[in-house]
Amino acid sequence: MRRLPVYLLLDTSGSMNGEPIEAVKNGVQMMISSLRQNPQAIETAFLSVITFNSTATQLIPLTDLASFQMQDIKAGGTTALGEALRLTAQCIDREVQQTTSEKKGDWKPLVFIMTDGIPTDSWQNGLAEFKRRKVAFTVACAAGASVDTNILKQITENVVSLDTADGGSIAKFFAWVTASIGVSSTKVEDAGKEVTTLNELPPPPSELNIVV
Repeated sequence: MRRLPVYLLLDTSGSMNGEPIEAVKNGVQMMISSLRQNPQAIETAFLSVITFNSTATQLIPLTDLASFQMQDIKAGGTTALGEALRLTAQCIDREVQQTTSEKKGDWKPLVFIMTDGIPTDSWQNGLAEFKRRKVAFTVACAAGASVDTNILKQITENVVSLDTADGGSIAKFFAWVTASIGVSSTKVEDAGKEVTTLNELPPPPSELNIVV
């Protein structure tokens, strides 16, 4: 079976404390519940959660939706986005099966990044590591006004923004990610095609602006 690997990179720095981090936890739980109802997603989507504050951690390795158990996350520290990108590259190397002459590997991973601030580490080094993989379709979300979207644009051309990092906005972002994973699962299952542009994903809700 060819899996559709999905990596969620979640900012858990100190500025996410309170309502934003609670909204992230609820958003992941709602996403899992919803995707478990989707016959294509339950077959193909495998999910990993990577959190980043002063360091980056793979909280949950690539796991099928039926077995997925979210762990508690707390906010604190700075924003090691570069380290998160480097760790994601290493996890993709380790967890995603490459296509060989003998068999088809996994589908191209989907990577969703959500951050509410500016990286505090030498993020370009981590980005270089991540870009070398050339294997993931990546969407970055700027949550609130403190994010430099120009930095996110260097990671991926697919950047969306939320005006505020409050509970309602974050919930809408996760609902859109859920729909996007659902559409991607159906696309690979039914048509054998991977998502290559933002236009192939569901239209974002009004709270989510596409950064051009």
